[in-house]
Amino acid sequence: MIKVLSGVWALLLGVVLIMLGNGMHFTLIGLRGGLEGFSSTALAVVTSGYFLGFLSGARLTPLMIQRVGHVRVFAALGSFMSAALIALPLLAEPWAWTVLRVLVGFCMSGIYVSAESWLNAAATNQTRGKLLSAYMIAQTLGIIGAQGLLTLGDPATSVLFICASILVSVSFAPILLSVAVVPVVEVARPMPLRRLFQGSPLGTVGIFLLGSVYATQSGMGAVFGTQIGLSASQIALFIAMLFAGALVLQYPIGWLSDRMDRRRLIFGLAVLGAASCAMGGVTGSGLWPLMTAAFLAGGVTTPLYALLLAYTNDSLPAADMPAASGGLVFTFGLGAIAGPLVTGWAMQRLAPQAFWLVLAVTFMGIALYALYRMTQRAVASAEDTDSYLNVLPTASPVAVEAAGEWAVENAEASGTDAAR
Repeated sequence: MIKVLSGVWALLLGVVLIMLGNGMHFTLIGLRGGLEGFSSTALAVVTSGYFLGFLSGARLTPLMIQRVGHVRVFAALGSFMSAALIALPLLAEPWAWTVLRVLVGFCMSGIYVSAESWLNAAATNQTRGKLLSAYMIAQTLGIIGAQGLLTLGDPATSVLFICASILVSVSFAPILLSVAVVPVVEVARPMPLRRLFQGSPLGTVGIFLLGSVYATQSGMGAVFGTQIGLSASQIALFIAMLFAGALVLQYPIGWLSDRMDRRRLIFGLAVLGAASCAMGGVTGSGLWPLMTAAFLAGGVTTPLYALLLAYTNDSLPAADMPAASGGLVFTFGLGAIAGPLVTGWAMQRLAPQAFWLVLAVTFMGIALYALYRMTQRAVASAEDTDSYLNVLPTASPVAVEAAGEWAVENAEASGTDAAR
């Protein structure tokens, strides 16, 4: 493993630094927005703006790279993102934050496309799975670490925003100074949603609803914490627990997914997510019950994303998987835009605890639809399923396609070994 990582350590270091900066700014939006007196609805629009930009960047960045070059686009997006992070405390208005968040989301999506292209170019068929896992761990650790950095400053000042900007700026140095090979970025045209739904109804509906869950957790979690009176350090811990759960539960769930009907596992995880959200909703502001609920709710969200990708790939021919990957990323983005808007409206009209209510209802929607699909299609045999895809919801189509290729190759290799 050390030999595999030796060639990409600079890229992984850069990714950790980027996620430290981006993770800080995600939580800071909720903290500072509460101090500025922004409503839940306004902060929901700001949150959705990020995912609107992210979705646009996933579609446009490959075209930009083809026109002006990989390194130029990467450096330009990094500069714009760093500037936007500094501008957030200077333009403390909901409309300005929405515009800046669209820009940050666009830049982050492009940065993911660039970084994942480099990672994929550095991988071989034998090392791709390990490199993708290391990349996903680096992202998650960066987000968790970012919450610890938030305890070192006052969100009412510009210091933490400046620190986030510095981290993003510094992150490009190890990447740009060490990567020698400039990869070719080729992303398949996304599969139309109707065709994607026909091929895998559960994958399509589940990914859309899960996009709503993920965006609500990562974007509105700090808003919820602010409104129920948690301190800045407690809010940082709350967000960290969402991602710590994903880090801990990803591999056990991945192990199970290759050994049982994936629809049953999707159903069980969605029910667990709904139950944990129900627990969060009835515990009031009790700190450790809230942390437990966050750990479990966040812990099933990321594995569910990877599980739905794997299940969709099981339902499609290998030739359709690249296009399906783009379609699933687009569908997830649509859900991520809609989720915070619904949650913000519910929190404004009802109470801050509506944060948990919307999450629980959405998780139950996934569970019930998975239960329905079990009655419509026979279970696939183990020989007809691909390996579990260890992919985070933040991944661009580049990483999703690469993970899909690895899953097919790994499943074929495992089948060949079993035949022998």
